[in-house]
Amino acid sequence: MLPIRDINPTRARPFLTWAVIAGCVLVYFALQPAAGTAEEVEFLYERAAIACEITTGDPLDRVEIIEGVCRDGPSSPIFPDKNVWLSVGVSMFLHGGLLHLLFNMWSLWIFGNNVEEAFGPVGYLLLYAASGVAATAGFVWANPDTTVPLVGASGAIAGIMGAYLVLFPRHLVLTLVVFWIVGVPAVFFLGLWFISQFFLSGDAGSIAWEAHVAGFLFGMLVTLPFRRRLLGNTLQPHPPASARAGSL
Repeated sequence: MLPIRDINPTRARPFLTWAVIAGCVLVYFALQPAAGTAEEVEFLYERAAIACEITTGDPLDRVEIIEGVCRDGPSSPIFPDKNVWLSVGVSMFLHGGLLHLLFNMWSLWIFGNNVEEAFGPVGYLLLYAASGVAATAGFVWANPDTTVPLVGASGAIAGIMGAYLVLFPRHLVLTLVVFWIVGVPAVFFLGLWFISQFFLSGDAGSIAWEAHVAGFLFGMLVTLPFRRRLLGNTLQPHPPASARAGSL
C-alpha cells in the first residue's frame, strides 16, 4: 500500500514540516557524497550514529570498521574528533539513497502537518527530535554491537506517525492498493505499517526496523495523555461525516 495523502485539512501552514523536508533534501544533495561511493561510506562513518560507538562512548577504530566487531577499551579511532552523541541528531538528516529520502519525506509530508498543528511549533519540534532519539536508543538497545552507520529520518517520522494514530485514528488516508486508490482509516493504515515492521527482521539487512518501532511507540505514548488538549488546537477535533464511510 502506497499512501497518497490524508483527508485532514489544517488551518496553519506546516512551516516546521517544510523546514525539516528542505533540510533533509539539502543535506542529501549538497553535502552527502554520491550514494554507493567510497566517499559516502567515509562520510557516514565520520558523521552518522553508530550503535557500537554509543554503547562504548568512543569512535570506531580501523579494526572495528574493517572487521565489523565492536570492542570496548583503549583504541585509536579513525575519526577521533567525532562527537558520538551529536551524531544521533546528525543521522536524522542523512539518508542511504534517493528512494530512502523520497519515501521518508513523503511520509512526513502526509502526516506531519496535522501533528504540527496539534502540538504547535515548539511541541512539534520537541516531539520530532525526541522521537528520533528514542528510535536510535531502541535500535542501540537491540543491536549494541553493530558497527554500521544508522542513517535516516525514519525513526523521528515514525514518532510523528504514532502521534497521528493517537490523534486522528478515523481520518482517511488515500492509499494506492494495486491499481485502485481507496480511503483507508488511519488506524488501519498505520497499524498495518507498524505490524509490517516486525516482518522486516531477519533478512531485512539494512532496514533498522527496531528504530521504526521504538519511534512509533514513543510518539504514541507521549501523545496519548494529552490527546484531548491537542485536538483542541486542530481544525477538526472529530472526523468529518464522510470519513466514517471508510472508503471513497
